[in-house]
Amino acid sequence: MQRTSHWILRRLSHLDLTLLALVVLLLGISVAVVASASGQSPARISGHLVNAGLALSLMVVMANIPPHILSKVGPILYAAGVLLLVAVALFGEIRNGSRRWLSLGVMAFQPSELLKLALPLMLAWYFQRNEAGLRGKHFLVGGALLAVPFVLILRQPDLGTALMIGASGFYLLFFAGLPWKVIIGGGVLAGASLPVLWGFLHDYQRERVLTLLDPASDPLGAGYHIIQSTIAIGSGGLFGKGWSQGTQSQLDFIPERTTDFIFAVFGEEFGYVGAILLVTLYLAIVARGLVIAARAPTLFGRLMAATLSLNLFTYVFVNMGMVSGILPVVGVPLPLMSYGGTALVTLLLGMGILMSVATHRQLNKT
Repeated sequence: MQRTSHWILRRLSHLDLTLLALVVLLLGISVAVVASASGQSPARISGHLVNAGLALSLMVVMANIPPHILSKVGPILYAAGVLLLVAVALFGEIRNGSRRWLSLGVMAFQPSELLKLALPLMLAWYFQRNEAGLRGKHFLVGGALLAVPFVLILRQPDLGTALMIGASGFYLLFFAGLPWKVIIGGGVLAGASLPVLWGFLHDYQRERVLTLLDPASDPLGAGYHIIQSTIAIGSGGLFGKGWSQGTQSQLDFIPERTTDFIFAVFGEEFGYVGAILLVTLYLAIVARGLVIAARAPTLFGRLMAATLSLNLFTYVFVNMGMVSGILPVVGVPLPLMSYGGTALVTLLLGMGILMSVATHRQLNKT
């Protein structure tokens, strides 16, 4: 009995209590909002609790894996992820015009989710390995490692996930020391190529951008999501209408209200003050992650912690931006709030990596 207690305490000692408290608090809020958004559906509530329990358990497991082992797993996960993306391109399941899933019989798996962790792990391992003599060629290789999954996901087509993974890779290259002249030159080139890239977008992607500029042009079609979500957020006022009292959500005006548009439900029920508090919680997680990055004793730890922290910020910014009508709708869930198992597991595995970096102080160079 004493040995078991000691083993459990050792496992729990690798949890960063600040991060854990913030994550659990946000998950608690998400359970309440999912319950309200789903009309207090027992199936939705129990499903969300199961997803949260599984994700938290995997976070604890990940937190107990030392960073030097995580670094060695990076190339394996990356290679597996790229191979799965190729398999999707050849044999993937088509849903709503997109080929993004691999059927596993009892369930369908979206390999692009794996790359959200595999890509930064691979890049962090690569730059850690070459830390002693980083040169321009290493950033070229890093860019190529980023480009492969980016292109494969983009052609599915899944612009939202491709952009998120592209941002993840860029953050890691930036923290690894990517020269400013390359960043500025790339930004200018990207801006100049926008007219050309417009021609390569699918019709529905162009429609989303045009709808952002004028949602009222198709109020019952492409503009419906943005119009209803902004009405919901605006009607919440300063303090909101109260839990389960939002008219837009309870009367089914908000589409996908338990997943991508859950922030509209939250804004209507808890108002501007609630939204500010929610953003503060997210910023606290990001700040804690950056503190962990600054204190990490190795390049691998610094790169992973900083990249995962900014990844969370990007997902929150993009989701809230699209729900409030300042960014196109790209199908990005709100971290730790939206209903859904895969995204939550991926996110909390990332939190587990952050905790591992915070509590394991030694990384053997490979």
